[in-house]
Amino acid sequence: MHATPQNGQQNGHQKVPLAGFTVGVTAARRADELGALLQRRGATVLHAPALRIVPLADDSELLSATKELIDHAPDVVIATTAIGFRGWVEAADGWGFGDALLRCLRGVELLARGPKVKGAIRAAGLTEEWSPSSESMAEVLDRLLGEGVEGKRIALQLHGEPLPGFVESLRAAGAEVVGVPVYRWMPPEDLAPVDRLLDATVARAVDALTFTSAPAAASFLARAEDRGMAIELFAALQHDVLTACVGPVTALPLQARGVDTVQPERFRLGPLVQTLCQELPSRARTLPIAGHRVEIRGHAVLVDDELRPVPPAGMSLLRALARRPGWVVSRAELLRALPGAGRDEHAVETAMARLRTALGAPKLVQTVVKRGYRLALDPAAGSKYSD
Repeated sequence: MHATPQNGQQNGHQKVPLAGFTVGVTAARRADELGALLQRRGATVLHAPALRIVPLADDSELLSATKELIDHAPDVVIATTAIGFRGWVEAADGWGFGDALLRCLRGVELLARGPKVKGAIRAAGLTEEWSPSSESMAEVLDRLLGEGVEGKRIALQLHGEPLPGFVESLRAAGAEVVGVPVYRWMPPEDLAPVDRLLDATVARAVDALTFTSAPAAASFLARAEDRGMAIELFAALQHDVLTACVGPVTALPLQARGVDTVQPERFRLGPLVQTLCQELPSRARTLPIAGHRVEIRGHAVLVDDELRPVPPAGMSLLRALARRPGWVVSRAELLRALPGAGRDEHAVETAMARLRTALGAPKLVQTVVKRGYRLALDPAAGSKYSD
């Protein structure tokens, strides 16, 4: 999933708060939904599923969960997918527990996520108590929280990657949640997208990473370890790349490694995106330069509220200049800031010319003869930025 947002709109930072920022999405499930929410707010999205979902080869976990539920019936059972529910009932039949499981399910509040799983429930001779019209787990969660779950035991048929924030919200409201694992999480068969996202993160070519499950976060970190990139990745995540998690359980693998994360108050995808809309613009550097308001974003610059895309080399130069606004930065120092530029200072002049063109206001960057370049910081702002 790749997207380039519309650029050059007046007041674009208000309509599309993530314009000029690149966000990495690691989800396997619901990645399209999350990506669409981000793109609608102006972000460029890099998608790299950190997991794949496969049926359990060793079903001992499912057997254990099934026996536990038969012995100690829950108050509520949530069936999330037709294939998963059928697989569960078939597996129980194979173990000789099929009738016992169906008896258990007849005596509880059975919720179905949508019409397909409703059909699977009825094919098993059961009747669901309720199913949302939207096929949305958010609606299921709203119903449960509205009824009150304090002290209730809720069985959730898992379907691969955990539902963003669903279990966390129920537990926070006082429920005991028992997972029924019909699938297992595995590393993706094609690791190339994950490797590209790792490389982009280390190169600071993404501004934020999003995680919607703890297994995805653990898998992403494990791949960095396998490639010998763990130290570089943690340096990027601790200082430059924002790490956004849908909830506290998802954040645990990252926090265990000392990575700070941001999380929404409500553990869902919409609030996760809203958190990014608040956090990323607040981290952008804003400077008064040559009579203009200049906001430096991930791969673009807002000049008086107009979004100006800037090539990577130009962004590297601009960031080097912005570290000491108003001060002269030598060509040699700027050359070191250019990725893979070698030793030819002419590369600085070429990149600088392109930067000025991209900004659309050539006087923002001044040439200081025989010394280097400087941002033309407004005089009134000089004292604020000069130390």
